[in-house]
Amino acid sequence: MRTGSRCVWRTLICLAIFFFPVVTLSQTPDNFLGENGILTQEELNDGWIALFDGETLFGWRPQPAANFLVEDGAIVVNKGAQCLLCTTTQFSDYILKVDFRCDESTNSGIFLRTSPKPSDVEKDCFELNIAPPDNPFPTGSFVKLQKYDGHKPDGEWHSYEVTLLGGRATVKLDGEVVLEYEKPDAVGRGFIGLQHNNGHVEFKNIKLKPLETEPIFNEKDLTGWKTYPDMASKFEVTPEGTLSMTNGKGMLETEGHYGDFVLQIEAISHGPHLNSGVFFRCIPGEEMNGYESQIQNGIVDGDRKKPMDAGTGAIFRRKNARYVAADDHEWFAKTIIAEGPHFAIWVNGYLVTDWVDRRKADKNPRRGLRTEPGSLILQGHDPTTNFSFRNLRIVEMKPRYE
Repeated sequence: MRTGSRCVWRTLICLAIFFFPVVTLSQTPDNFLGENGILTQEELNDGWIALFDGETLFGWRPQPAANFLVEDGAIVVNKGAQCLLCTTTQFSDYILKVDFRCDESTNSGIFLRTSPKPSDVEKDCFELNIAPPDNPFPTGSFVKLQKYDGHKPDGEWHSYEVTLLGGRATVKLDGEVVLEYEKPDAVGRGFIGLQHNNGHVEFKNIKLKPLETEPIFNEKDLTGWKTYPDMASKFEVTPEGTLSMTNGKGMLETEGHYGDFVLQIEAISHGPHLNSGVFFRCIPGEEMNGYESQIQNGIVDGDRKKPMDAGTGAIFRRKNARYVAADDHEWFAKTIIAEGPHFAIWVNGYLVTDWVDRRKADKNPRRGLRTEPGSLILQGHDPTTNFSFRNLRIVEMKPRYE
């Protein structure tokens, strides 16, 4: 939260705490995190995020041309025109895991780094096919690029794991490497698309790990960061290698500037309903003048769908988080992806905010859409500020075409 109306907001928050006591709940919805969930704890610790929450199509572009819907924790389609259900977010380098099940005659696929309507799968994307053995490119193949023979459709669940790094692609089918391919002129970023062609197909456990992120905090000192000693916040590196932020209003700003990026951090609030934020695309040197990804774990009436103050992962004053997936006094993971006017934020691997800034372009993000690179800022909000951060990593996204 911006600090101009600090006192008013602190008063409102204190009243909210009095009337709406803290209720301890699981950090993410049922069946989301754990050995039997979409993400395991080990995957979350390793930087994975879920692209499908198992319940809704939040984070996917509506596709009326076919009957994509959610049934029994899976995305299902079996009728309509040939089309793609695409993510709202574009991705560059990553590992993708997807479970799929289909009829023996189904022709479907998973499109990687795609446009919503690719016209040339050799140039515009990678098409990882799901198709019977008599198809020119059966399951396990990249359409028009490389064929794999060996999968026998049986109507059971199977799993893909795809690693895309630059133009290099490795595909595992049920844990076995079935395809390795390199495309020198591969596009740099794109959506992930689930295809309806013909037949019945289901997808679940769709999750992704961004690759090539680099640390922006060395766990030893504040090299690479700019401090503002005249402000009240106190920033220190602890013996354990975490970044401590206490005291009051202030900011810690990166020397590096970032435009389209993937940022991953871990944070913890050491008190109830404390307020902070991660600002990005900031005007360098100005007081927290950027987009703010809120940190505030309070909820109203024990309902995680009712954030007390926009909610951790919100774009403050622009878009509230749909779900508060973090708790005070517990470390949580946050992933921020900014690409053009589109912003997506995951908390503990769960997509809580998906927003497009449709304002007119402006260098000042308080007035309009800013796409120019800017600094990152960690916010000290008020005298109650008491946060720690660790594992701060970032990678700038490649352009779609060089």
